[in-house]
Amino acid sequence: MALRVLVVGGYGNFGSIVCRYLIHTPGVHLLISGRDPHKLAAKVQALQAEGGQPCEGWCGDAMGPQWVPALKALKVHWVIHTGGPFQGQSYAVARGCIEAGVNYCDLADCRQFVRGIGTLDEAARAAGVTLLSGCSSVPTLSAAMIDEHRERFSRIERIEHGISSSAKMPGLSTIQGVLAYAGKPILQLKDGRPHPVIGWQGLTLRKLPRLGTRLVANVDVPDLDLFAERYGAHTLSFQAGAGLKIAGLANALLAQAVKLGLVRDPAPWAARLHRCGTWFEGFGDGLSALYIDVHGLGQDGQPLSMSVQLTATHDHGPEIPSCAAVAVVHKLLAGHVPAPGARSSAGEVSVEEYLRAIDDPDHLQLQVSFSRPPV
Repeated sequence: MALRVLVVGGYGNFGSIVCRYLIHTPGVHLLISGRDPHKLAAKVQALQAEGGQPCEGWCGDAMGPQWVPALKALKVHWVIHTGGPFQGQSYAVARGCIEAGVNYCDLADCRQFVRGIGTLDEAARAAGVTLLSGCSSVPTLSAAMIDEHRERFSRIERIEHGISSSAKMPGLSTIQGVLAYAGKPILQLKDGRPHPVIGWQGLTLRKLPRLGTRLVANVDVPDLDLFAERYGAHTLSFQAGAGLKIAGLANALLAQAVKLGLVRDPAPWAARLHRCGTWFEGFGDGLSALYIDVHGLGQDGQPLSMSVQLTATHDHGPEIPSCAAVAVVHKLLAGHVPAPGARSSAGEVSVEEYLRAIDDPDHLQLQVSFSRPPV
């Protein structure tokens, strides 16, 4: 029997990428949902034209009263929630999945959303349902990169990581989500103590292999909560930025305006910056990267540092956050049965499984290096 997978927001930016992979995955019966009947019908028609697996659509609000009856009527086995922004979003979609007895994962990169999914753990376990939050670059891939070489360290003390995207603009909901905390405090970790920084400020020039020098700034991600407990790190930081430095400067100016009280709601400005960003896409180099620096002690008790970078070329960066959920589906098809309960998706997918799901070696390059810094 085919695995019936429903993608919430299947005609959106990341949802479209997930669907493009799943429509060609043997053993999957793809369903997509959305609230716009015209966009939904066009997407279903386009996917069917690709000649892959079966596809059908459900037009409705996944946060509304029709959601649970629809899941039951459509006999859905697994839901992939791509309908961001997740900042400030309720768990209505996940709660509906519990009620309907359907497994769930989402592409949330919102720190509060991923952290809070644990409030549904008891109900999910009672229903025998799996809920995985954060099936994206962070924390799924970032954790997988560290896990792959965790045994090299006897102790991890500091993790500094981030993302530098290409100039190609993601969907508007993504921009609205990441700018929601512009100019607002973000708690990082420094020497074991909470360390407040300001969202989209703290501009830093970061030199990255192949990408050259990129401008990055403070960003809020689930890793800042998860990695202290998962790895015992005493210092945690995360920064991100777009491929063009002018975008980083624009974000920093918006953050300063919010901080000073000149702008109360960054949402309208997110739409303006998204529109302006599309004007400059042609000036980008098409390169993006997820990078991680880990510092600690090796098994011999001596200082050890690790640098990991996954580089995407030709504007293929959006494939990376989209394909954690695809990797989860591939594992299900191979017979993997995830434990019931509600949790972050960190540890659910290995680097090998992640890259196999993307299956794009011509446009992805993974680099790992170790060094022995002086004591």
